[in-house]
Amino acid sequence: MDNMTESGNVPVVNATGNETAGNATAKIPATPEGMAIAYGSLVIMAILPILFGAFRSVKYHQDQKDSGEKPETMSSKDAAMFPLIASGTLFGIYLVFQIFSKEHINLLLTVYFFFLGVLALAHIASPYFAKLIPNSFPNMEYHLIFTQGKKEKKEELMNYEFDRKDLVCLLCCGAVGVWYLVKKHWIANNLFGLAFAVNGVEILSLNRVSTGCILLGGLFIYDIFWVFGTNVMVTVAKSFEAPIKLVFPQDLLEKGLAANNFAMLGLGDIVIPGIFIALLLRFDISLKKNSKTYFYASFIAYFLGLMMTIVVMHFFKHAQPALLYLVPACIGIPLLTALVKGEIKEMFSFEDHPEEKEKEKKEEKEKEKKAKKEK
Repeated sequence: MDNMTESGNVPVVNATGNETAGNATAKIPATPEGMAIAYGSLVIMAILPILFGAFRSVKYHQDQKDSGEKPETMSSKDAAMFPLIASGTLFGIYLVFQIFSKEHINLLLTVYFFFLGVLALAHIASPYFAKLIPNSFPNMEYHLIFTQGKKEKKEELMNYEFDRKDLVCLLCCGAVGVWYLVKKHWIANNLFGLAFAVNGVEILSLNRVSTGCILLGGLFIYDIFWVFGTNVMVTVAKSFEAPIKLVFPQDLLEKGLAANNFAMLGLGDIVIPGIFIALLLRFDISLKKNSKTYFYASFIAYFLGLMMTIVVMHFFKHAQPALLYLVPACIGIPLLTALVKGEIKEMFSFEDHPEEKEKEKKEEKEKEKKAKKEK
């Protein structure tokens, strides 16, 4: 996954793997004050999406249960395969950049992330716009349905309800998108990045703690291999322009909003641990003890792992694969907490949507009974 890095007076690798010659003629050297502000801001921007996304995930999953909608969750097999699929994708992108023009590929990426970023930001901001816009606003509700086929073959592709307040929100988010499209400003980048992170933690779903451990363990190896073992990630990231990282300038005090000497953190280092932390919050709620012990334990573990990443990176003056520190912390501390509390069995037997499997088992039994009767 992406790494946490700093820019300085020596060549370094940034959060997406970009190698940067940070000489004094191109960039103002980072001061201790500037570095403190940059890293403090990155830490805050990293923990906020996890905090908000985790609690939003509780509501999201409850809404799915109430509506009877079958959630899309990652199985243990999917979790084990994910690092291999990610590796193949990364190497495929590397080959594409070797063959085709970097400018043309990045043009397509910019347009793609423009639309994706606007929708992600609108999804987060829409409830706040609904509260801010006065009741006197001439609102009107709309219902957009898109289907394919006829009669028995008719299939629903899209079913979306919205109103004029949502359209106002979409226009404002579109303005942010145009700002990013034209200027590629770091604030616009961060707005999109934060929206992606919150949506990712909220919507992406792990169903079991064991699945989360498999996923994090596999990406732990993936991150180390592609950062330290090859130059593939570095080469791809040098060419890849997209809001897939959070950035904050270390020369903000000297250059203001025009600052360009960035410390960076990849979104993967937020979303991947974040969906595991969100699962532990839902586990806390399932225990019905009016406490959030495992959520707080994993949340503090993430913070400590992130701080360790910064310390090691600053000491060695080199980019670090953040999951190298985040994975042991986010898995180890909650497991240790469960051992101390004697709830390790409950933790690993917890399943976020058990009723789904129960329904499937009942349906299978009914089918078996019908088959036996027919025989």
